Amino acid sequence: MTTLDIAHHRLYNQQISHTKCTTPAKVVAWLGAVQAQDYPGAKWSIALRLPNGTDRDIEQAIADKTIIRTWPMRGTLHFVAAADIRWMLALLTPRIIAGSTLRHQRLELDEAIFARCKELFTKALQGGKQLTRDEMYAVLEQNTISTAGQRGYHILWRSAQEGLICFSALRDKQQTFALLDEWVPNAQNMERDQALAELAKRYFTSRGPATVQDFVWWSGLKISDARVGLEMVKSQLVQETIAGQTYWMPNISISQSSSTTVHLLPGFDEYVLGYKDRSAVLDPMYAAKICPGNNGMFMPTIVIDGRIVGTWKRTLKKHAAVMTPSPFTALTATENHAFSTAASHYGTFLDLPVILS
Repeated sequence: MTTLDIAHHRLYNQQISHTKCTTPAKVVAWLGAVQAQDYPGAKWSIALRLPNGTDRDIEQAIADKTIIRTWPMRGTLHFVAAADIRWMLALLTPRIIAGSTLRHQRLELDEAIFARCKELFTKALQGGKQLTRDEMYAVLEQNTISTAGQRGYHILWRSAQEGLICFSALRDKQQTFALLDEWVPNAQNMERDQALAELAKRYFTSRGPATVQDFVWWSGLKISDARVGLEMVKSQLVQETIAGQTYWMPNISISQSSSTTVHLLPGFDEYVLGYKDRSAVLDPMYAAKICPGNNGMFMPTIVIDGRIVGTWKRTLKKHAAVMTPSPFTALTATENHAFSTAASHYGTFLDLPVILS
């Protein structure tokens, strides 16, 4: 197996070059979690892994409570399948919360304040109510709890990580929050070892070939816990050594298409963010082009034959989406045609015609 084989297998296992998923919930469950701080981009991440997935399909899945947006790992927003949210929060968030102690001290947030906030949120949301972020902040301010600076964000973040609240459906294009127990009452619980094994299985099955270090980066687990999880499921995986690195992946064979296919991924797609080492799909000399500056923002990427070959952007007009490619090197006529096909796929997602610029 070569480095290029790693890229091809990842495209396949991530349900990008093909898909066996038929609903947004199946995509998210297959991947374990989908990074979602960029809300429009995260919806495209899910939809591009479906046959003709649309923005409306993803919004409907959120309204139907089959996928949930919250902070399950690395302190970062992700979509998680509803059935998985409880065990994933229980497994992954205690370490994140413990690591936030100093930040919370600087914000003058202590356990007594967090407990009081949970009481207020429970009272405000119980009975199926949903409140916007500003309305949640107003609940706190009305009870003399300041939300100034980053305090409000960290209070919501902590309440979500402890499994009290989660994002719910849009109201007039605004995100709302609900009580997790009311929004998803039947979420599954697991014992810790079972959860470690399940997370490891999901990760290496959907993102293999990948290393233990990749798994640690993605999950936020300690290396010892990551190894425990892998040990429990490695009989279901195959092992490959490539350039001195040990990779784990599902035991499948894939065939390569002879035609040029372009995939247009959003900025925080799991194809990029799901790994600590991205060199199999991205030449390190171009890393700064997909993550310019120091703000942690990732650009949408153009992927050809498994490799990231450029970035793209979209500008929404009243009746169309303008798509602009920025390849690292000039695309061939065949590649430009394939880009046009991929752009049309994105237009289907938005339900808008596409103009290439």
